[in-house]
This record gives sequence, structure tokens and C-alpha cells, in this order.
Amino acid sequence: MDFTLEYGHFVTNPSKEVESLTEPFENNRHFTVLGAGVVGLCCAVSLQKDGHSVTLVDRMDPGTGTSFGNAGLIQIDAVVPIATPGILGNVPRMLLDPKGPLVVRWRYLHRIAPWLAKFVLAARPDSVERISIALASLLDSSNDAWLELIKAAGAQEVWRQSGELHVYRKKEAWDAAQSTHELRRRRGSMLEDLTVDEMRQLEPALSPELYAGVFTPNANSITHPLHLSEKLFELFRRSGGEFVKDNILRIETGSDGEPSQLVGEHEPRTLDALVIAAGAFSKSFAKSAGTSLPLDTERGYHLWLPDAGVEMRRPIIVGDHRFGIVPMTGGVRLVGTAEFAGLELPPYWDRADILAELAAPFVPGLNLDGAERWMGYRPSLPDSLPVIGRAPGRKDVYLAFGHGHLGLTMGAVTGQLIADLAANRTPAIDLAPFRAERF
Repeated sequence: MDFTLEYGHFVTNPSKEVESLTEPFENNRHFTVLGAGVVGLCCAVSLQKDGHSVTLVDRMDPGTGTSFGNAGLIQIDAVVPIATPGILGNVPRMLLDPKGPLVVRWRYLHRIAPWLAKFVLAARPDSVERISIALASLLDSSNDAWLELIKAAGAQEVWRQSGELHVYRKKEAWDAAQSTHELRRRRGSMLEDLTVDEMRQLEPALSPELYAGVFTPNANSITHPLHLSEKLFELFRRSGGEFVKDNILRIETGSDGEPSQLVGEHEPRTLDALVIAAGAFSKSFAKSAGTSLPLDTERGYHLWLPDAGVEMRRPIIVGDHRFGIVPMTGGVRLVGTAEFAGLELPPYWDRADILAELAAPFVPGLNLDGAERWMGYRPSLPDSLPVIGRAPGRKDVYLAFGHGHLGLTMGAVTGQLIADLAANRTPAIDLAPFRAERF
């Protein structure tokens, strides 16, 4: 069931026939953005808006890495960190259940152990409260930031305002979720408790054998994540951006300690100002620029159903097992589960296959013919907060990674914040919780 996707060729010559996003900026500089996923693309076009020239560098075509396979969710209510009180008691299950919603591969345990220690500390009640406030500060601006970019990129057709439905099959799962529902409400989220009949009015394909659910009317989603990235890239090239496809191996520094050039498989590239937005691959780049961070890789799987056989109007999040059933252009994506196994171990494809088994009791009649597996790498920090800001001790190095499950959600606002820092503007959001120095 493995599949290969062929991506189109991206042309980097700007078109003079289409209006660009660029505005005059008296302190124009040249920025190199390392990473062409959705976060890197958002950083690039936001810098261009201020008049900076930008080169985008990645080993893959824009948007074809982890950004390709995401759930397409703009989760403005996702204020609950991954680590919550009681997570320590779940660690044995994380090790013993290879098909659970969160699992650690045994072969990777020795590598992830220091990260897990910080993860457990982040689960203290006072930490969860503090982290949720920081997450809310970013998420509150996410919709507006995205709407601005969506309009500029001409990508309105991929933006879906349908809300998000969280469903529960077992009373035990529903009861266990109440503390997180309450936390979301404290952060200002709109949550509507629904009966089974009310849920099925919204989504008739749902099974009647459910217990209860929650509807978040303000949640939005993307119906075609790759198309969104393509539209952002088109905006980038219209504004004069250059794309370089190269597998960057390291960042070299000059005599002043500042990064001086990117060294990859092709010709080295001289640096003026640098944004590191390479997702799960950012750790080594940040270290070579003088910043060590406990970034690890939370591998996510999805199962693509090109002919699902059911009609759905909005994303459904299965609270019992923490995965999503998401209608998209051309099919339905079963997406979720998290696996700590690093960047090198081979995929454990059973984690994709199990999604079909888990979805069946919730949406009966799903057609699995032609199902395609996929796996990607989420960049995860133990406190569920990204790093956004200047690299410590570096004048012209900016960090924009570690968004975990929320890279798409926070991409647009992250780009705006990086542009603010580059222009020496005071960001509208307090960036102290997202500084690299917190570790």
C-alpha cells in the first residue's frame, strides 16, 4: 500500500504580469529561509511583504514534506499541550502498545529519554496552565493571519469554515476529556456539547452507536494542504523570490561567530540573514548556529482514501483514540497517532493501517479500496511550544520551528512574528514563552 507521489516542477522566475505582495522597506536585506514547508513559506512571504529579498532553500520541492501530509486543520482551540497531568502513568503503555495514540519505539528509547524527562515535567498542573496561555496567545491570531495570506495568495478555494466535530464512543473517554474541555473553555474556546442525534444531524455518516460529542464552530480547515503550499510558493515567486533545491549539510560560521554560508551538495551559499524553519530537521542547523535545543521527532501517519464511499462535510476528531477523519479534495484522510522513533528508523506501517480499523466503528461503510499510506516528521519540543525568535547570541539568525501538531495552524502567525523581529518591530504577541533560552 506504499505509494510514490510525483510533484510538479516549480518555476522560480517571477512573473511581471501579476501584482506581488512586496512593499517598500528602507532597510531591505537578503534573507535565506532554510525549509520550504508551510512555516518556511509563511516566513518567506511575510519577509517579502516588508521588502526583503528572500531565497528559500530545501532538499524537497516546497510543501511536499511533512506539510503535504498534515490533517489540514486550523486548530485555534488547541490550547492543551500534549503532556498533561497523569501522563507519567501512561508511559508504560506508550512503550508496550505499538498501535496506541502515542508510542515510543523501544529502539529509540535511549535517545528520547532526556526529552521524555522534560516532557513529564511539562505535565505539572502549573506548567500546563502556563503553556496553555502561551498557546492561546498564538492561536488567537492564527485565523486572521491565515486569512490575510490566503487572500494574498489567491487560495480562498482551500479554506473551509465548517467547524470541527469531536466525537466519543465510550463514556469513559468522554469523562476523561472533560478536564481538557474545561481548559479550552477557560482559554476562550467555543465548545458546544452535542447529543448523538445532534452530531448525526451535522454528519449523517456517523454511527448511531456513539456516546456524546463537542462541536467547535470557529475551527477552520484546509481542503488541500499541498495546493495551499503551491499557492504560497506562487506568491513567493511573484514577489521575486528565489528557490534553491539543495540538501543542506551544515551551516558554517565566520570569524565573528555569525553564520556565513550554507554548505550542501551543491555550491555553498553566502548568508546575510538566516531563518531556520526546517521542521524536524532544524535541530542540527540550530546547533551549528550556536543553539542547542531538545527538539525531537514525533512521527505522524495518515491513510488516504481516494474513494471513501461516504459523504462528510467537516473534520471529525475521534476523542477515544486521538485521530482525525478529514474530508479533503479528492478523498478522505485518516490522520493521527504519534510515534517517537527519530528520523532514521523505518516506518512502522501498521500505525497507518490501524487508522482504518479505528475509524470503522465511528464512520461505518468507509471504503478502503486504493488506500495509500504516508508518514511524516513533526518537530516536537517537550513543552508543546514552538521556538520563535532570534537565536541567542546571534544578530541575524531567526528560529521558527518546533510547532509539533500545529505547524499548519501557527504557520501564518509565525511568519508575521519573524517579519516583526527582522524589522525591529515590537510583536503583538509576547514572545518570551517561545524563546530558545527557556531550555
